[in-house]
Amino acid sequence: MLEVQSITFPEGMTLQCGEKIAPLGIAYQTYGELSPTRDNAIVICHAFTGDQYVASPHPVTGKPGWWSRMVGPGLPIDTDRFFVICANVLGGCMGTTGPTTVRAGTERPWGKDFPPITMHDIVAAQVKLVDHFGIDRLFAVIGGSMGGMQTLTWATDYPDRVFAAMPIATSPFQSAQNIAFNEVSRQAIYGDPDWHGGDYQAHGVIPARGLAVARMVGHITYLSEEALTRKFGREIRPGTMPAPHDPLAALPFGGMFQVESYLRYQGSNFTRRFDAHSYLSISRAMDFFDLGSEHGGSLSEAFRGVKTRFCVVSFSSDWLFPTSRSRTLVRAITQAGGHVSFVEIDSDRGHDAFLLEEPDFDRTVRGFLNGMARQAGLAEGDHHHAL
Repeated sequence: MLEVQSITFPEGMTLQCGEKIAPLGIAYQTYGELSPTRDNAIVICHAFTGDQYVASPHPVTGKPGWWSRMVGPGLPIDTDRFFVICANVLGGCMGTTGPTTVRAGTERPWGKDFPPITMHDIVAAQVKLVDHFGIDRLFAVIGGSMGGMQTLTWATDYPDRVFAAMPIATSPFQSAQNIAFNEVSRQAIYGDPDWHGGDYQAHGVIPARGLAVARMVGHITYLSEEALTRKFGREIRPGTMPAPHDPLAALPFGGMFQVESYLRYQGSNFTRRFDAHSYLSISRAMDFFDLGSEHGGSLSEAFRGVKTRFCVVSFSSDWLFPTSRSRTLVRAITQAGGHVSFVEIDSDRGHDAFLLEEPDFDRTVRGFLNGMARQAGLAEGDHHHAL
């Protein structure tokens, strides 16, 4: 039985918008053991619709952890050597305080009244958890996609507390195109008949259709055209082809193409584990993210004086967070006099490549962490696996 790990901070926290959330609950999972000197901790930041179950079976879906191929004994993020922490983000719906949490002094969840949050707020909540473990400086922070935004926020907001950072398939700002995709997803939720002006919880329903469409839109952006073509092509589902004299007969219902069926499956499954208000809250936090604008329009200024060692990773077919964004990030760190290496992984799997089996990516993660561990003087561990 999976142990549910969580902690409550009665004093709560004040958000960037000025509103206070108290108490603050954080749900998390840990793997490996914290060293006596507390110098081997790695925080893994999850992506937009992820959660803390990075290497544990998901309690709702039963599926393996979303990065179970990367985190574990002898794996690139080696839990024989490192103490790994992954927390459900602020605003999430897997145990950390968010829109589904009952608001203090009431008997109702926050719902539509949950205050706006930013990446700074999300990371500040994680800092409270790290402080709880008595960890002054993290060996590393690692994250892909929105997790990469958190990783960059960790390094720039708390530069003395992060030795190494690995932002993966991410960007130092949310692009106009990505904001546009997020808005289409939000409008799908708003347009659901069960939305009820955001009071769906009081009506005992969820805007499942809108949330499913939002997930479908997102899922298309996570894959490349090559990946979709290889996986589905124009394959027709058996028994769904319309009569030759009526070619549109099957289109309004069912799902004629395999890719349609796949997207509907993804959307339907998503509504079982995710909350619509969390979707809105977290997508907005991503849209707000822009490190350069917070430093007088100069991205390099965000990294001025930051001593963290960075390894920036992109994937060649990622059009959601393309390699050009990673190069912009690398240039800014370099201009600020920072320590940075950059790897573009050749892959035709799109943005989701960081979640899939990519040997070059595995070698990159393992190599960077091993190299940084040597620089930090970390002990090799009982089951150290070299490159």
